[in-house]
Amino acid sequence: MYICVCKAVSDKKIRQLVQEGATSMRELKQCLGVGSQCGKCIPAAQELLSDTLAQVAPVFGEAIPCTVISHHTVA
Repeated sequence: MYICVCKAVSDKKIRQLVQEGATSMRELKQCLGVGSQCGKCIPAAQELLSDTLAQVAPVFGEAIPCTVISHHTVA
């Protein structure tokens, strides 16, 4: 399902980025562009981020480079 229509970002892309270490909306915006256009996706993206973080429990405090997912293709 698309979370951000403006940037064509799916829930799968957000989950993948969180599983690779993203822990904040700032990282989602920097890496995927989520919330950088109209902003209507921000509440849904925040909820998905929180839910996914609760599931994967990554190491907090480590920023990830955006290039990590730039080579991945996720539908």
